[in-house]
Amino acid sequence: MLKGYAGKILHIDLSDGTHEVTETPREWAEKFLGSRGFGARILWEELEPDVQPFDAENVVVMAAGPLSGVMLPSAGKISFHTKSPATGGYADSNMGGHICAELKFAGYDAVVIRGRAEKPSYLVLDDDDIEVRAAGDLWGEKCIDGEVRLKEELGEEFQVALIGPAGENRVRYACIGHDFGRQAGRCGIGAVMGSKNLKAVAVRGTQSVPLADPDGVLQKGRQMYLDSFQLPGFKEWTPQGTAGVTDWVNEIGAFPTKNFWTTHFEDHKNINGQAILDRILVTHKGCFSCTIPCGKYSRACVGDTEFYVEGPEYETIAMMGGNLMLDSIEKVAYANWLADDLGIDTISGGAVLSFAFECFEKGLLDEEQVGRKLEWGSVDDVAFLLQSIAERDGIGDILAEGVRRAAEKIGGGADYYAIETKGLEWSGYESRWAPGQLISYATADVGAHHNRAWTITYDVAVGRDTLDGKAEKAIELQHVRPLFDALGICRLPWVEIDLPLEHYPEIFQMVTGLSYSWEELIEASERIWNLTRAFNMKHIPGFGREHDHVPERFFAEEIPTGPAEGNMVPQENFEELLDRYYELRGWDKHGHPTPEKLRELGLDFVVGELDLE
Repeated sequence: MLKGYAGKILHIDLSDGTHEVTETPREWAEKFLGSRGFGARILWEELEPDVQPFDAENVVVMAAGPLSGVMLPSAGKISFHTKSPATGGYADSNMGGHICAELKFAGYDAVVIRGRAEKPSYLVLDDDDIEVRAAGDLWGEKCIDGEVRLKEELGEEFQVALIGPAGENRVRYACIGHDFGRQAGRCGIGAVMGSKNLKAVAVRGTQSVPLADPDGVLQKGRQMYLDSFQLPGFKEWTPQGTAGVTDWVNEIGAFPTKNFWTTHFEDHKNINGQAILDRILVTHKGCFSCTIPCGKYSRACVGDTEFYVEGPEYETIAMMGGNLMLDSIEKVAYANWLADDLGIDTISGGAVLSFAFECFEKGLLDEEQVGRKLEWGSVDDVAFLLQSIAERDGIGDILAEGVRRAAEKIGGGADYYAIETKGLEWSGYESRWAPGQLISYATADVGAHHNRAWTITYDVAVGRDTLDGKAEKAIELQHVRPLFDALGICRLPWVEIDLPLEHYPEIFQMVTGLSYSWEELIEASERIWNLTRAFNMKHIPGFGREHDHVPERFFAEEIPTGPAEGNMVPQENFEELLDRYYELRGWDKHGHPTPEKLRELGLDFVVGELDLE
C-alpha cells in the first residue's frame, strides 16, 4: 500500500452521472510525486490534440500531493488542471485553503471530471458517497453567497470549491473560489468548469492519511513548526504577508503601472502592506496547517458599499492597483472583492482592464463601443468593466476573451498593448530590465506566471545588465518552486522565511517511505516540466520558440519613469539568453526537448507518441 497517498483516483462523468474509482499507480507516485505531477500525467493520458478547452471531452483534474493533509507547516495546497481556454495548452492552478486536506481525508489523491452535465449541477464527495446534484438557482450566484448556501445546505464541515458568473459564462480567465477568498486563479480553469455545467465541488472526509513513519512525522513536523516560528523572517514577513513586497518592487522599478507602461507608481504607499494594516485589516487568515498566515481578512467601504475581502495580496495590489492607477487600498480592496465574488482572476482581470483603459486612451476603443468614458484610476469604471466581463455584456464580451483575442477583435495595433505570453496575461512584475525574470516568464509552461520562477531577486542581486547565470537560475527555480506544488505543500515558508530545504526530502521519506535525495526530487520536478512542455507540443500547432515570447512593448520602449528609467533588455540579449536556456535544458534550438533528454528523464512514452525520432 502506498504511504502518504490516499491510494485512489476518482473518475466522474458528468454526462451520465457515473463514476469509478481506480488505484493510484505506484509508478506515478515514484516518478511524478503527486498534485501537479499527477495532473500533468492524467492530462497526457486523457486528452487528444483535437479536444478543445470547452469540449465535453476536456477534463478538470483536482489533485493533492503526498504531503497534503499531513500536520506539517502549510501542507494544504491543491492543484487544478485542464486544457487551458486562455492558451490552448497545459494548465494548472494552485490553491490554498482546506479543500486539499479534505480531499485526502475523503480517500482520494485526485478527482478526474469529464463530460458535461445536461443541466447546471454540483458535485458532492462525502467519503465514498458520490452524488451529482442539480444546482437549481445556485447557478447564477456569486462566489461568496454560493459558498454560504452550500455550507448551510451540506454542513460547515464540507469544503467547497465553486465558480461565479464569470465561470458560468466562460470568461477565459475565470477562477475557482474557495474558503471565501482563496482562488485557483490562473489559466481559466473556472471557465472549463462552467462549460461542463459544474457550479461547485463539495468535499467531506473522515479518514486519515497513512504514514510510513508516524512517530518520525510527528517529531519532524514539530521541528519544522518550531524552526518556522524562530526564523527571523517569521515576525518580519507574516504581519503584511505578500503585500509586504510592494514597496521593494516599486523601489527597484519593477511595479506594473498603467498597463506596464512604466515600473514605478507614485501612490504606492497608499496601497501597500502597511496601508492594509493601518486602514482595513480585521484579522490574519491562514490555510490548512499554516504557520505564516498570508491572508489578510479586511473590511473597507467605497461609496455606500461596505464589504469584507481576503486581501489584497501583492499580485492584486500590482495588477488592480498600480496597473489600473487605483490610488487607495480601499479602492484596490473593492476591485479585489468584486473580482473574487464574480469569479475573475485578479491577475488576468487587472491586465485585461488596464489593456482596455489604454486602448481607450489611444483611441482604439471609444465611448460608444464601451458604453462610457474610461479614466485611469476610476474605481467606478473598474467595477463597470468587471461586471460587463462576468456577464459578457457589450464590451465585456470582447474583454472576456483575454488580451490576446481581444486585441485581435479590436485591431488597429491593439496587440502592442496586450501584455501576455502564450495567451496568458503577465502577473505583477514588470521585467523589461530583469533578464532572469524575463526568461522565466517567457518559458513558463502555462504562460506568463511568476509562480514558476521568481528570479527578479537574483536579477537585482547580481546586476540587471548581465546575462551571466540568469538562464541557470531560471531553470533552477522552475524546478524548485513547482516541486512544492507536486508535493502538495506551500512554498512560502521556504521563499519568505527561509525554512531550510533539507527538511523536505526528510519529511517526504517519513510520510511516504520513499527515500529520495533533494537532487532526486528535483529530477522528478524536471520530469514534470518536460512532460508539460511535451503536452504543449502535442496540443498547440507549431509549438516552439515563437511561443516563448515577451510583449512587443518590452523591446520597443525603454522604461520611461522611476528608478529604472531609461533601461531595458535588448531583444538580441533576450534571444541569446533563450539559446542558453534551451542548451542547458537539453532542448533543441526550437525549444523542443530532445529524445535523449526525454529518455534520460524516463519519458520514453513521450518520444514515441510525438514521433520525435
